[in-house]
Amino acid sequence: MTEDEILSEFRSVDALLEGHFLLSSGRHSAYYLQCARLLMNPERAGRIALALTQKIPRELRSEIQAVISPAMGGLIIGHEMGRALGVDAMFVERPEGVFGLRRGFSIKPGTKILMMEDVVTTGLSSREAIAAIEAAGGNVIAAGAVVDRSAGTVELGVPFFPLIQLNFPTYAPDELPPELAASEAVKPGSRK
Repeated sequence: MTEDEILSEFRSVDALLEGHFLLSSGRHSAYYLQCARLLMNPERAGRIALALTQKIPRELRSEIQAVISPAMGGLIIGHEMGRALGVDAMFVERPEGVFGLRRGFSIKPGTKILMMEDVVTTGLSSREAIAAIEAAGGNVIAAGAVVDRSAGTVELGVPFFPLIQLNFPTYAPDELPPELAASEAVKPGSRK
């Protein structure tokens, strides 16, 4: 899938939002990508996952033994990546503020993991998820995302394979341009 085809998929389901948004990273943006809407159709989610698997080099792809994603945003794409790769898909969650495996999920020591996200902006949540996976015994050999909002500047400590890279500007709360400062920020993501 090309970048234009992917953005067209976002637009077709009103998943590319414009306004004033507070991102999970704490930064502000005039654009928000609602991956949950993009992935709500199982057929589309499957196509997105298949396109993502093609971004991962074949030799690395063949080593992946499980996919783990952070809840909530990464759940759907993580599950679909597990299906596309023919491996189990699990998730980490943070009911107490720190990511961890729950619900009976466990990893055999050394299991080679793909950590899968929906959108990466600063990489903070991704790095926290990777740390939790490694603390549980997993060996994170790669990370993936539907969208890399950093346009390739994020560093996760493992090879990173996004479907698309975008450079929608983001701003610290004290750096807002006048058009954003004049409106209240909306937080459409899963974390409050």
